[in-house]
Amino acid sequence: MKKLLYFFEKNAFGVCAKIGERLGISSESIRLSFIYVSFITFGSPIFLYLVLAFWMKMKAHIRRYRQIIRGL
Repeated sequence: MKKLLYFFEKNAFGVCAKIGERLGISSESIRLSFIYVSFITFGSPIFLYLVLAFWMKMKAHIRRYRQIIRGL
């Protein structure tokens, strides 16, 4: 159970933390906002959240790829 909790904290909550860092807002308030808006709009912010998570992962892969290319 701890491994599953750690996985979600590391991967799922990273999006809210990154948005919070950029905007200067606590990640807890961003998480609550996503939850409230999801209930109000029947889940559409979850789609936005998943797109942001995917984009963050792709950005990390692109940076790593560029570093490999520069090293050659």
